[in-house]
Amino acid sequence: MSFKHVFKSLLFILILGASLNAQAMTLQQAMEKLSSYKEQGFVGEKTNGFLGVVIPQKGAKEIVQLINKARFEQYQKMANENNYSVQEIEDLAGKKSIQKTRPGHYIEVNGQWVKK
Repeated sequence: MSFKHVFKSLLFILILGASLNAQAMTLQQAMEKLSSYKEQGFVGEKTNGFLGVVIPQKGAKEIVQLINKARFEQYQKMANENNYSVQEIEDLAGKKSIQKTRPGHYIEVNGQWVKK
């Protein structure tokens, strides 16, 4: 393989990587889209304090992953600051998020998605 061919291949990989990174959603974008995705029934609240994908839809998994990562980090911080386990914080957050979920949005009950 010639140097020119290797260089072109590397250049292509770099350009592809940059374009994929540019398309990646930020946490802020995920937060902005969350309400709409909940309203459409694509995403719901789980009893463990995290989001789940109700109906697979473009972007739903990424929104769930980004927000759940941020939630987990916050739960860890709260647990450390208040001398609780992360599990206790998750359980409390799950109860609170289920209570705050609007009617018509999905919540997980006994492992099944149901409209509140």
